[in-house]
Amino acid sequence: MRDYDVECIRCGARYAKDEIVYTCRACGGLLDIKYDYAHVDSDKIVKAPGEGVWKYRALLPFGAETVPVTIQEGNTPLYRCDRLGEALGLRDLWVKHEGLNPSGSFKDRGMTVGVTKAVELGVKGVACASTGNTSASLAIFAAKAGIPCYVLLPKGKVALGKVAQAMMHGAQVFSLLGNFDDALRVVRVLCEEESLYLLNSVNPYRLEGQKTIAFEAAEKLGWQAPDRLILPVGNAGNISAIFKGFQELKTLGITDTIPMMTGIQAVGAKPIVNAFKTGAPEITPEPKPETIASAIRIGNPVNAEKALHAIRSTGGLSESVTDDEITHAQLELARMEGIGVEPASAASLAGLKKLVEQGEIQPDERIVCITTGHLLKDPERVIEICEAPKEVEADVAALRELMK
Repeated sequence: MRDYDVECIRCGARYAKDEIVYTCRACGGLLDIKYDYAHVDSDKIVKAPGEGVWKYRALLPFGAETVPVTIQEGNTPLYRCDRLGEALGLRDLWVKHEGLNPSGSFKDRGMTVGVTKAVELGVKGVACASTGNTSASLAIFAAKAGIPCYVLLPKGKVALGKVAQAMMHGAQVFSLLGNFDDALRVVRVLCEEESLYLLNSVNPYRLEGQKTIAFEAAEKLGWQAPDRLILPVGNAGNISAIFKGFQELKTLGITDTIPMMTGIQAVGAKPIVNAFKTGAPEITPEPKPETIASAIRIGNPVNAEKALHAIRSTGGLSESVTDDEITHAQLELARMEGIGVEPASAASLAGLKKLVEQGEIQPDERIVCITTGHLLKDPERVIEICEAPKEVEADVAALRELMK
């Protein structure tokens, strides 16, 4: 097994690799996987063969003998967006489209590592609370591993495309009378009492997979970090993970800098934005989060402490956007760059536009925006915001008239 520790980010308490623990038993703090970087060969990152998450296994918590549970996740494209950049007055804008992972979201990166760890631990099943994408991804990886999967979804608050994925891949799906935060509270107790392995982002192993977004982005930019990285923030695991990935690249001398981590939330669910703007050391949860961007409709993000550290320590920013701004960005990204994303993904572009207008972002910054989920995750929303198909007779003249 690779040399690493499971360590509390607050008090430094350490836990054995075969313990099932999600938060510190001493102080309640979040946990992190700590490596002995002096014994990590940077060439095994820079010159690693292959593609996807497991290409970077020199910085994953498994030895060479581990057979991963994988569906070829990762290796998502990094698009240069000149048309959109020009419209915003930016010279160097990129979008990394995580919606092109196998299940249609970035969650696959975390689940390949998390479910591989579940198999190693020999648990009797895996479980999660979800706004949709987590449940879809976990169901797929659990099916691949051949282990039972249980997912809790807030009733009426999850896009049907995501529910369908969880159902199709054999998860037991429970529609909870409450919001995501209620579902997470319940599932944590369930996992403790029923010996199930929790695979929400409070699990530090999940974030180890998600940090590979940083490795891929840097590699595709010639092993350079962008000046700024912008992404949507829901439960705040992704911004925390990507920050850690860039930290590791800098620690190993692969890159010289860490990007300004910039997290975007919806106006109806913005506890991290509020804490950032007021300088508060921790968040005040939003009891009734609401936004059309269901993937970030979370009022009490469990990784808030890590996220605030990522933003503040890099000189980054945190901003909120309205549902209308999200919708406009979703349409612009599709119609100017051909990149179709679900609403939450478009929050990164909506936030970028707002920060540019506020003068917070400079025109010469190299910016990477992360889009987290595919357009077809939420097709109902697409129908709502786009013009309906025009009904026409099977006649060229009639069609020509409508085309005018």
